[in-house]
Amino acid sequence: MEQMKAVRLHAYGGPEKLVYEDAPLPESAGDELLVRVHAAGVNVLDWLLGEGGFEHFPDVPLPWIPGWDISGVVEVVGSGVSGFRQGDSVYGMVRLPEPGNAYAEYAAVPAGQVVPKPPSLSHIQAAAMPMTGLTAWRALFDEAGLQRGQRVLIHAATGGVGHLAVQFAKARGAHVVATASGSNREYVYSLGADEFVDYRQQRFETSVAPVHAVIDTVGGEVQQRSLDVLERDGVLVALPGEVPDEVQAEAERRGIRTRYFSVEPNADTLAKISRLVDDGTVRPTISSVYPLAGAQAAHKEGRAGHVRGKLVLDATTVAT
Repeated sequence: MEQMKAVRLHAYGGPEKLVYEDAPLPESAGDELLVRVHAAGVNVLDWLLGEGGFEHFPDVPLPWIPGWDISGVVEVVGSGVSGFRQGDSVYGMVRLPEPGNAYAEYAAVPAGQVVPKPPSLSHIQAAAMPMTGLTAWRALFDEAGLQRGQRVLIHAATGGVGHLAVQFAKARGAHVVATASGSNREYVYSLGADEFVDYRQQRFETSVAPVHAVIDTVGGEVQQRSLDVLERDGVLVALPGEVPDEVQAEAERRGIRTRYFSVEPNADTLAKISRLVDDGTVRPTISSVYPLAGAQAAHKEGRAGHVRGKLVLDATTVAT
């Protein structure tokens, strides 16, 4: 059996449980593409599931390969696939909630879940986009229904979801209020934010005028306080998980809607994001790039928090 290098999880736990090793080369089915992975995005979901969290996800036999965001080049086109050729550069978020197997040299991916890589992005940059981009897009437009001229508050605006959400909302013509630490003020303004709130120095609920929507990637008391800045019939989109019953009840009392969701592969939306990328409207920020063998270090950095943008694994840099 042909082998490749991959990062696999043999037991649930912290980053130290990730093992860089030989693994079987995947075989692609008729509706799939075999992709030579050039880069894999690192997401919060990767280490949360690796540590055994998110019980509602399906049980996966160990060992399994983490990662859902890939950017790479098509090696084999399945017999039932049209629209792709060997040598095409593609990217996408694949297979979620099943294992995406992105932390590897090769991945077999459903053809309907990837799209052509924007020519203006490197593979490293492209791998930073799918999961966080799809999450930000759905939160802003599908769940909150954000329209031109409306006001939106985006918490943790320097994070993977937040830094793209600021750019998407601005591209839609919304008025964007963003929270982050004071050291990130200029960076957040460079993303297109209209107002900046240093969460360490200001209470956003007393310093921000009412908004139509709040995109909350923080949770906890920040979520509760966010109700104070939402206008009646506004929308709180909670990305850390389900809205607690007490927050839900208070939101209903105030005439505020609440939303939460699990992100899913969506090639149509990713193609829309690609167009914003190629016209120069949106750009991903890369915090750090690690070789595939450095997945443990990438997860440690991610778990430590305060990452600006995204972490990415370079799957073309292979240890011997």
